Amino acid sequence: MYDVVLLTLGSERDAPGGCGSGGACCGGATGADTAPTSQTDTGQTDTDQASSQASAGKASTGQTDGDQCATERPRVPVLACADALTARGARVETVTARSDAEIDAVLARLDGPPRPDGLTWPDPDSKIRLVVATASDGQLRAVLRRLVKRYAPAPSKRPADLPGNRTLPDLPPVAVLPLDPARGGPHRDLAAQLGLPRDPAAVATAVLDGTPRRLDLLRNDGGSVTLDGALLGAADDAGRPLHWRARVEVDDTILTDGAEPLLACAVGNAGGYATLDDVTLLTAPDPADGQVEVAVAVPVVVRSSWGRKRVRLEVRRARGRAVSVLPREGKVPYLDDGVEGELTRKRSWWIEPGAWAVWSI
Repeated sequence: MYDVVLLTLGSERDAPGGCGSGGACCGGATGADTAPTSQTDTGQTDTDQASSQASAGKASTGQTDGDQCATERPRVPVLACADALTARGARVETVTARSDAEIDAVLARLDGPPRPDGLTWPDPDSKIRLVVATASDGQLRAVLRRLVKRYAPAPSKRPADLPGNRTLPDLPPVAVLPLDPARGGPHRDLAAQLGLPRDPAAVATAVLDGTPRRLDLLRNDGGSVTLDGALLGAADDAGRPLHWRARVEVDDTILTDGAEPLLACAVGNAGGYATLDDVTLLTAPDPADGQVEVAVAVPVVVRSSWGRKRVRLEVRRARGRAVSVLPREGKVPYLDDGVEGELTRKRSWWIEPGAWAVWSI
């Protein structure tokens, strides 16, 4: 029978700026995590800083200020899942991690035997199953970020058995236990998008009887990862979108060179940022197709046959292996897996096909 660790993230990891600030529990990259472990477009790093300017995007996703980190005591779904696992004969331990070091201590149990090259690699035959209890996608991202930090080799130590289209090995599967009910509206959390169970007993069944479902992972040169997607742009206090400029490039396709104003840019692995209000940005995001889908929304002034001017929103899309966004002026607020930040430098994302996995029925 399996040993199961039920992992939640402790609230005292909240930074003053809320989840998403550097070192916060929902996956803000700390200074120690910003050094990329593979080649990037710029070699620059940028931490996830909380931004009040992204509040309009935050509202569009349905996220509220209550979507912070787990409380000190295990919540009811965690206890119910633990009971269901124990009833099936599993040995269950609940852990509340209040720091990256405490997350790492849990993840160390997934290590495989020592390798001749000295690399730390996950154990493909591990009898330990990990359940991550999440109140937001950002919390799940925080754990995956630490998995990547643990198992991704430096470019100088790249082993011969690593696939050519990857910078890290297959990460150990995790089970997702959503702590909150599925939200209505256009934005759904990652568990809902993937059709994962939300009932604690069903999650327990997936952990013990399910199979790993491998999914793509977006890494970025800021030292973090993206599971769902990122939405760049902002609105003023009245909810009107603000114009900004950036060069957006997908592989060899230039969606915009930075000379024209933008309203939004979506970088999609899954479909959480497929729409913005009533505008379709991403048409077919698939978290297992080995590609990232990118869209930019550009306001274009056109004249009618009567000579009247009107503004039409043009959406340009591209798919590929990697995307880079280079702001041309100032700071660009964004949401990445629901975590707020400000982009001040070039940021590059690249796809890691099938790098992570969830337990599913």
